[in-house]
Order: sequence, then C-alpha cells, then structure tokens
Amino acid sequence: MLLVERLVELACLAPSVHNTQPWRWHAVGDRLFLHADRSRQLVHEDPSGRNLVISCGAALDHLRFAARALGLTADITRFPDGPRSDLIAVVDLRHGLPSPTAAEDIALLRQRCTDRRRFTSWPVHALAREVLVAAARRRGALAVAVTEPGQRIELELLSRRAHHLRSLNRAALEEQASWVGPGRPTDGIPSSVLPDQVGPAPTRFGPGTLTEERAVVESTDGMIVLGGRDDDRAGWLRTGEALSSLWLRATRDGLSVVPLSLPVEVPSVRGELTAALEEPNVVPHILLRIGWQAIGRSELPRTPRRPVADVLVVGEDAGTSSRGTSSAV
Repeated sequence: MLLVERLVELACLAPSVHNTQPWRWHAVGDRLFLHADRSRQLVHEDPSGRNLVISCGAALDHLRFAARALGLTADITRFPDGPRSDLIAVVDLRHGLPSPTAAEDIALLRQRCTDRRRFTSWPVHALAREVLVAAARRRGALAVAVTEPGQRIELELLSRRAHHLRSLNRAALEEQASWVGPGRPTDGIPSSVLPDQVGPAPTRFGPGTLTEERAVVESTDGMIVLGGRDDDRAGWLRTGEALSSLWLRATRDGLSVVPLSLPVEVPSVRGELTAALEEPNVVPHILLRIGWQAIGRSELPRTPRRPVADVLVVGEDAGTSSRGTSSAV
C-alpha cells in the first residue's frame, strides 16, 4: 500500500452522518485534494449540506492526525476555490519525524467509534469536559459545555421535539432508513451496532441487534455543543475538524461520544436551541453526548468503510486553484 493510500484509509475512519462517507480524494505528488461527494448527500435530512461538510471536516482532521503519526506535516488550505466549491481542502504533505507515539495514535484512529449503548452513572467531571472543549477549540470551532441542570433539561426536551417533528417527515424517514440495516456492506449503519433495547428517551435509529447489557440508569453524562459564529460552510468545516479532535481525545481518555445532529437539522428546533444555549455568539452545528461505558462491556462491531480504491484517485490533476490561506497544523 502506498503511503498516500494508507493516509486516506486512516482518514476515512472518520465519523460521518449515517456513515455515508461523503468524500472523494485526489493525490498528485505530495498534494491531496479533498472533495465533497454530493452523490452521498442526504437531500431530505441535510438539504443545506451542513452534515456533509462536517463529515468532510472530520476526515480532514483524521488525515492531519494520521499524517503527524507517520512523520508528515499537513499544510491545509481550506476552500481554495471559495466556500461554495465542493473542493473542501488542499493538503500539502511535508516529510518530518515520525511521532514517538505513532503506533498508539494509529490504533486510536481504529479504536474510535460510536457506541450507542447506555452510559454508566459515573459522572464526567469538569476537568474531563474542559480537556475535550480545549481539543475542539484548537481546531477553530466554538465549543460550549452544558453544565446547568435546567439548561440540560431544556436541551433534552428540544431533542425530543426534534424527534417528533422528524417523525412527521416521511421523505426524511425513508432516506434515513435507506442507510440503516442490512444490504450496505461498505457504508451505512448496520443493525449490529444498534442496541437491541431502547430507553424511555427516543432514539433516532430504533432497536438493532447489539445486546444491551445495562439496565436504564439515571445518566450523568455530559453534553458539549460545537458550533461557530455563523451557520456557513467555513464554520461547518471547522466544526467537523473539532469533532474529530475532541472525539480522538475522548477515546484516548476512555470516554464515549455520541453525536446528536437532529436538533440542529430541524429548523424550528435549531432556533430554540440557539436561544436555550444563552450564548449569543455561538451558532450550534452539532450536539455531543459524552459519558462512560461500562468496564468489561462486549466488543462493539465496527461500521464498514468503503475501499480506498473507491474514494481515492492517484496521479490525476484535480484541477484546483492556488487561492486560499494555508496553515500548518
């Protein structure tokens, strides 16, 4: 496997909405081009492309993380052809020294996953939340830890309202169903990663076949909101990068992360969510539940990934311009 193929394979372990993996890569020499794949956009659930761009941002940050582990520096130019272009980023790779924790870092990329099983009642302490918030902010996104009980209850109620409103949108439900369950060997969400029991709170995907070993408990999980100053593609990209950075740090610390995009996807709920945060300079892009899974829990199956050959073209000019601001990360 070529080095660039290994980098892209690791980058594509990133989380994406419904595991759609909505990206394409082109490699020309030491330069990589990341494109949004519009054929994988959820046109009913994500008409603006917010979740698509966030997903691409997560893959971009996974690439940066993998490059550093393998002794490369990634100089990233974001939206070189402007924010409306599907050319998300250009990455220039420069050789350096391998990370002393390379094996551990690569293992971390493979270990990260979405575990939707119930959290334990162990509290997520303030210091742990602060570390995750800092990891997100280093990628240029805004991150807010929700700590006030009243505010947390309000966000839970908004999440339930979003579930109810989405249940009335038949086209969106059918689109979601097409990505969940059997019949998708390289993408989507298999039933094997969805718990077979659901609690009193609504769940987006319903029950699956993964054995839920824990009874319902009073959860003490944390919640972090990622966003930006605007609801635009530049901000969404930074949020995706922040999501990756936060999630990898959480995985290293033994914490579990479950993304909640539905309250942001439903327009009427998104407005109420913005008001509930009481952060006038923060436009929410995605919510995250943070918590502890039980020690000794069964191994979680991994969601599938598309073959590298399906997402990477090597040696063809991707036709990008040289405009944009480059920053070494």
